[in-house]
Amino acid sequence: ANEYPSELSGGERQRVGIARALVLDPSFLVADEPVSMLDVSVRASVLDLLNRLKRERGLTTLFVSHDLSLLKHMCDRIAIMYLGRIVEIGPANQIINDPQHPYTEALVSSTPIIDPDKKRDRIDLEGEVPDPINLPSGCRFAPRCPKVMDECRDGEPRMYDVGEEQDARCILHDDDITADYQ
Repeated sequence: ANEYPSELSGGERQRVGIARALVLDPSFLVADEPVSMLDVSVRASVLDLLNRLKRERGLTTLFVSHDLSLLKHMCDRIAIMYLGRIVEIGPANQIINDPQHPYTEALVSSTPIIDPDKKRDRIDLEGEVPDPINLPSGCRFAPRCPKVMDECRDGEPRMYDVGEEQDARCILHDDDITADYQ
């Protein structure tokens, strides 16, 4: 309380930010990259704090992050977005262990594995991310998708039910379209 902000460590500043967000006793908290700039030990303590606050206060938290391992650890459900559109949503473990959208598959394949005996085939995406102001027609991911079909460019796909409480925005799950390719 007696220090200037410039005198606080990254972890202390993060805790002050969390305290400021919680002072009005909200029921919903948006945490946008809450630990992205913290070292591992401080990161763990901030995540433990957020988990404790969720339990003790019944706090609903929306985590925004590029770190899938963090999301798997902290979230019950995950929504994967590409160019501002949800492409897959479902229970965290299902999304990580059985991705159903090609973009989610690529993200999961790029997540490091701690176990040196486990191997994962990395999916490298070709091309550049499209201009978000001048979006491609059809599926937004089509220009970079390794599984693209002509139909992907016809119109934006709808969400398909792909599992227990899991949905994906990909025509690979449209039985009428994929039956022609089998």
